[in-house]
Amino acid sequence: MSTAHKKSDAYQHASGGWGSVKAVAGALIQEQAPVETSRVLMHQNKPDGFMCVSCSWAKPAHPHRFEFCESGAKATAWDTTSRRVDPKFFRQHTLAELEQWHDQALENAGRLCAPMRWDAELDQYVEVSWEHAFGEIGRELQAMKPDEAVFYTSGRASLETAYMYQLFARMYGTNNLPDSSNMCHESTSVGLTEAIGVGVGTITLDDFKHTDLMFFFGQNVGTNSPRMLHDLQEARERGVPIITFNPIREPGLVSFVNPQSPRQMLTPGATQISTQYHQLKAGGDSAAIVGICKAVIEADDHAQATGAARILDVDFIAQHTQGFDDFANYVRNTGWDEIESRCALPRVALTAAADEYMRAKAVIIHYGMGLTQHRMGVQNVRMIVNLLLLRGNIGKPGSGPSPIRGHSNVQGQRTVGVTEKPELAPLDKLADQYHFMPPRTQGMATVDACQGVIDGKVRAVFQLGGNLVRSVPDRYVIEPSWRKLRLTVNIATKLNRSHLVHGEVSYLLPCLSRIEIDERLGKPQAVSMEDSTGCMHGSHGVTQPASDRLLSEQAIVAGIAKATLESSSVDWDAWSNDYALVRDAIAETYPDIFHDFNARIWEPGGFHRPLPARERKWKTKSGKAEFLVPQTLDEDPDMPERRPGDLRLFTLRSDSQFNTTIYTHDDRFRGVYGSRMVLLMNQQDIERHGLAADSEVSLEAVSPDSVKRQVDGFRIIPFDLPVGCVAGYYPECNPLIPLSHHAKESKVPAAKAVPVRIVAAQAA
Repeated sequence: MSTAHKKSDAYQHASGGWGSVKAVAGALIQEQAPVETSRVLMHQNKPDGFMCVSCSWAKPAHPHRFEFCESGAKATAWDTTSRRVDPKFFRQHTLAELEQWHDQALENAGRLCAPMRWDAELDQYVEVSWEHAFGEIGRELQAMKPDEAVFYTSGRASLETAYMYQLFARMYGTNNLPDSSNMCHESTSVGLTEAIGVGVGTITLDDFKHTDLMFFFGQNVGTNSPRMLHDLQEARERGVPIITFNPIREPGLVSFVNPQSPRQMLTPGATQISTQYHQLKAGGDSAAIVGICKAVIEADDHAQATGAARILDVDFIAQHTQGFDDFANYVRNTGWDEIESRCALPRVALTAAADEYMRAKAVIIHYGMGLTQHRMGVQNVRMIVNLLLLRGNIGKPGSGPSPIRGHSNVQGQRTVGVTEKPELAPLDKLADQYHFMPPRTQGMATVDACQGVIDGKVRAVFQLGGNLVRSVPDRYVIEPSWRKLRLTVNIATKLNRSHLVHGEVSYLLPCLSRIEIDERLGKPQAVSMEDSTGCMHGSHGVTQPASDRLLSEQAIVAGIAKATLESSSVDWDAWSNDYALVRDAIAETYPDIFHDFNARIWEPGGFHRPLPARERKWKTKSGKAEFLVPQTLDEDPDMPERRPGDLRLFTLRSDSQFNTTIYTHDDRFRGVYGSRMVLLMNQQDIERHGLAADSEVSLEAVSPDSVKRQVDGFRIIPFDLPVGCVAGYYPECNPLIPLSHHAKESKVPAAKAVPVRIVAAQAA
């Protein structure tokens, strides 16, 4: 496949608008079903339809006529494609041949159609019966120790499937239940739980109506959750300032043209989104927040000294928090020179943000993986909370932390028990409910599972969706070990690299998409998921299945469970034929969240999980919201001393991408076309390294071990980003990230600040 590319001028238009309309039309045409998919889109995120399979942004009680965004439309077109990967396809291609295909070409081949088993002699997947697949998988699992198996879950699985999956794994005997949270927002789950007693955000859509200031840290709303732009636009139209901290100026956070507004579509106007935009150094978030806090505390100290009105919410701090004095003293003693150096922003920028914060009465702080995927990612999250606590901005309308989850049900899976941490699962309740002894030992997070594969401790990997081989760090180290696994099982809708890098026994089990009609015993079934704001929504399919050989995720999990477990109190057949029974079981396990689950599943806007912090009830060790004194403002304190010329790499997703799914090789927002093997660099860094635009370079990771990690074939593109930082695409840059380079407490891969150096270059 050609890797030619060109660099256009910087994108000159607002996000949304005609560019978005054109991109959606192109996606529909590409998948060869433009008329049918257009009809399907009218049911997306609607009470009479299905919840989007891409991002997890909140679904309103009163949806727009077109309640989908460009990213969601692409994901729907991708699933409803007319292309098919059937047994004939696999007869025409060996896996060795398919390994040479690009990720985009693999998924673009179409929907998987029948259960397949790898044939070693042919090096091809061959069709088998579902009974054969379940039987052999069960026998393989029975032949190994439970903790030798890993059960991974991507964010697309429904609440019903996730609950069945975790229950099966624990009945089998393991807590090895990593999921995509480990790759992105586990820093949130750890940090918020420590600080305010709940591991998810505290805002709802209604808070947008009451806020009078919003911050963004490390979140690209224009490509990762574009439907959110409607809520931001409405807030801006009533004068709410939005302050953004991000290394790159992302169009979605600069301006927006609403494709559903004839006035905006037919006039040159656009809504300015960010009123302040600060391009901080990658990894400089904690330092920037300390700077804002310092300005606020200094202003309060001055007010106190002069008898003026206090800036801090001293009553809230006294009644509801712990640790303020230690944090305030740390901030007072941290010099502005250090703060400016660590975040690469001047004091005047940070005080400008602080001035807006001090004027506001209700503040929301949105953040994404640009904050969580760091060595100090948990600290970054805790710093968000510190800033909010200074003026009582948790537990009142229009305020609170707002982690933007990237996948449709990644938050919900954790809510119903998919976790490697036994202390977070209701094991006593499960034991009583299902009459078995759940395992109590710590399970493996994603990076632990990868290390286990390398060490030979893991012999089987299940993937309920996802593309782990491509998405995890240290790909060149991990792939050779992955091929030595005894068993790999993939439940998927489309072909990806994880299906080609396989174990001795490998199964590819195709499932229904959430968009497809799921009938069991002649009765249509519905599923549910949780959005980023903690609301639960029902969803049912609207299109015919891609193949009559497909099974639902629930039926596949049930089939494997029946074939594996010698005894079980669960009627797996009944559950796989009636998902309402699964919801009743979930409600019994989690009555505080899911009581009357089946009765509430279709409430407009979803029903909300209880969030004690919204009521200023703090389920922390101290019983109060807790300030944290930062350990360090260095984004990566354990790395070797940097040499002159070392750079800080942070990974990106393009506007034509969802996780490892690549829709096209173009990224119109950044003016990149035809290739993803590009490196965005500041012009000063280009000149300092003796390079020029379009130079070809290799990157080598700077790491404390002796493993050489290098990726070749990048082309340089001059770009507006901080000096000393470079940006490249995920997952192409993953081989440069050591498996050990992860957030300290949460083990989230630290993909947003990777020390690298240029080791080879030549003129184009």
